[in-house]
Amino acid sequence: MQRRFVIEAVLVATYGHLLVPSRPIDYVVPYSSIAELYEMRDGVDPVMDDPDDDGHVKAKINELIAFFEDPLNRKKIEKAMQVPWRESSPLLLNDMIQFTVVHGVDNAHYGETFDPIETELLLTGMKLGIPLLSDQFEFQDRLIEAAVPVQVYDIEDFEFAVEEGISSEDLEMSNEP
Repeated sequence: MQRRFVIEAVLVATYGHLLVPSRPIDYVVPYSSIAELYEMRDGVDPVMDDPDDDGHVKAKINELIAFFEDPLNRKKIEKAMQVPWRESSPLLLNDMIQFTVVHGVDNAHYGETFDPIETELLLTGMKLGIPLLSDQFEFQDRLIEAAVPVQVYDIEDFEFAVEEGISSEDLEMSNEP
């Protein structure tokens, strides 16, 4: 059974173990986080502190950008961009990983507590009933403080989330009377 997670595109480039899951994965990515890849690639600020790591991650960001710019993938993304909250058709990276791009548009809902991309991640998780993957402890703390009704896994717990995590079917069954 395939697991779905909402994630920022840059995290897939940053954490190599996300590209070798033990089960099939669908990474659901808000389009705004794909646009952020270009800013990171072209910006002067390093993505990582260590220069070698920074070079490696920037190379992975370039690979991810090339993947999303592939003509077939670009066509699927452009089709999803025509309607708010539409999901793209699956963008197949390999037989274990696919991406689904979401055209999130409402980023004011949690605007006081979260930045626009964080808000899109939250709303995407809530609308689709799927958990988030994050590497930001402060973000996770703010989620708890704000009582946002979305499940979040730390990147370090990725394998647990894939193997043992709570699926949307489990959540639906627990909500039945």
